[in-house]
Amino acid sequence: MASETGRFAGKVALVTGAARGIGRGIALRLARERAIVVVNDIEREGGCERVSDEITAAGGEATVVRADVGDPAEVERMIGEALASAGRLDILVNNAGVETGRPALDLTDDDWDRVFAVNARGVFLCSRAAGRVMRDRGAGGKIVNISSLCGHMAWEGAAHYCASKAAIDMWTRALALELAPDRINVNAVAPGIVLTEIVPELREDGPLQRRALAQTPSGRFGTPDDIAGAVAFLCSPDADWIHGQVLTVDGGFWLGWRSLE
Repeated sequence: MASETGRFAGKVALVTGAARGIGRGIALRLARERAIVVVNDIEREGGCERVSDEITAAGGEATVVRADVGDPAEVERMIGEALASAGRLDILVNNAGVETGRPALDLTDDDWDRVFAVNARGVFLCSRAAGRVMRDRGAGGKIVNISSLCGHMAWEGAAHYCASKAAIDMWTRALALELAPDRINVNAVAPGIVLTEIVPELREDGPLQRRALAQTPSGRFGTPDDIAGAVAFLCSPDADWIHGQVLTVDGGFWLGWRSLE
């Protein structure tokens, strides 16, 4: 596989929610830099295998481990299978996430629980399991959580999603504080609007798309590669002295309100 830097040669990276979208982009980017990638998702439509095949067809190494990141037993099994397959774990990217759009007062208990089970509980469970492995091995490690611009900016019709991402931000800081002495870096990336399957309404030309683009100083939406580049940096030795940061990657959306007159 053509290497961009080879800086992850010999490292093993577990990427959750990697069957498509941002997760796929992260898995491919880490593989291009010679990480052995454990591709995780809960889906059973062959997405994990397609990503794994992309990696191996280009000369990289990958393995697939399906698991529900919101289930403690499934997470422990996933970590165990990753270790059995690759022998070590150096990088965890908590990317798995779900969203259901609904006004706050119309949210059901199930809406709230489903989003928090994956977005917040999943990050906790995977970080705990992987963090213990990294700590006990004594060689340090990298944990990168995929948050969202919605973690510090309310989004109408997504109150539960925003709350779950805000929880990820604080979990990132608190966990970083505890794991820094073990040379485990915990950081997060907060994407802005990235055109993936999770935002179908922004993939077609219309008032919402034009409004969102107008508020983005860079003049374009993000791509999975934009987020993958930031993740790769935080997983690299260049970020060894960075702990507990939430890096916003949003084309400038969060800089301030733009006058569109």
